[in-house]
Amino acid sequence: MSTALLWFRNDLRLTDNLALQAALNEFDQILPLYVFDEQWLGEDQYGFVRTGPYRLQFLLESLQDLKTHLQELGSDLLIRRGNPAEIIPTLLEEFDCSQVFCSKEYTSEEIKVEQALRKQVPFSAIHNSTLIHPDDVVFDIHRMPEVFTAFRKKVERYSKVRATVPSPESVPSPDFVGDQVPSLRDFGIEPAPYDERGVLPFKGGAMAAWGRLDHYFWETECLSTYKETRNGMIGADYSSKFSPWLANGCISPRSIYQEVEKYEVEVEKNKSTYWLKFELLWRDFFRYTAMRYGNRIFYAAGIKDQPRQWKYQPKVVRRWINGETGDELVDANMRELKLTGFMSNRGRQNVASYLVHRLKQDWRVGAAWFESMLIDYDVCSNYGNWIYAAGVGNDPRDRVFNTQRQAHMYDRDGAYRSLWLSAKEVT
Repeated sequence: MSTALLWFRNDLRLTDNLALQAALNEFDQILPLYVFDEQWLGEDQYGFVRTGPYRLQFLLESLQDLKTHLQELGSDLLIRRGNPAEIIPTLLEEFDCSQVFCSKEYTSEEIKVEQALRKQVPFSAIHNSTLIHPDDVVFDIHRMPEVFTAFRKKVERYSKVRATVPSPESVPSPDFVGDQVPSLRDFGIEPAPYDERGVLPFKGGAMAAWGRLDHYFWETECLSTYKETRNGMIGADYSSKFSPWLANGCISPRSIYQEVEKYEVEVEKNKSTYWLKFELLWRDFFRYTAMRYGNRIFYAAGIKDQPRQWKYQPKVVRRWINGETGDELVDANMRELKLTGFMSNRGRQNVASYLVHRLKQDWRVGAAWFESMLIDYDVCSNYGNWIYAAGVGNDPRDRVFNTQRQAHMYDRDGAYRSLWLSAKEVT
């Protein structure tokens, strides 16, 4: 029987997984694999652990959920730790696999691994993470509109969201024994206790992703007021909170879009239902920006090619990280991030603006801290948003937030600041 190796990356789901579908269409059986890439387990240039405890815990839960669903369909999951470009060719030989399938990624570290594998084995990387398939946009990627509004208008007018693909009824696999999903302690990390002030006790995996969608759409109909509440900062339902599951690929943007369309038919269609689609397009925009500009999204000058002198003062940055700047809105948000791994979109815009424009620090250290801490870290969205905030991205204007005015607008009664600036310390 012909066998393909399916390398799971940021696509930890069986429903609407185009790499899985492609492998099953072409081969009799597949060998599912996940690799903990060592380059993302160490420290970065600032001394931050690249994959911090909140994000790693969510990833481990997502892998356990994926493993369980694979077992239900007659398969299992191999789990390895190291360099995928070294591990995968060895497994192909061991299990007599003819080809590797995976989901395509769009930034340099991931692309380097793909390139290394292409030199060694038959390799197929499938577009699997965007709402709009790259083959369905009407512009050349390297000539895409630089401003989101122009991008959105072209995509909405000329492109369609493809139909989703259901989960397979079975996943035929060779005989093998799957691996146990490791724990945080296996990586030398102590689990962080859940802070009850957090917006949600996030749990990884496709089952939890669909549970969250069912809650937000069908059980509470919170989608109907999404546009009005999305700038909130306290509680579970001011926004959809889909981002951690999207970042890990536990649910696809196409699946969410399809459910919005269903909601519009069965419940109501209004500005809020449109706005969730709008936000999914923002996510796409940052992916297409990464496709177009490559490593420039990581450069100090961003995609502007306008050199700027950025400061990096570790003591100043540490006060920002610990929520000790003296700006109550910034400090409350940074403490929430450090104690929960999450922060509202409104909070992210304010703390980023404060670091760059008030403290005059290098935006890249802020992006690195977010990479370490955010439960919903996504390389394209993270760096796309940071270059945007720093004035070296897609926005022609410098967006400088007046945090005092923002606090008055979005936390008028001070409830959010009181919640996170209470006696409980940030350690």
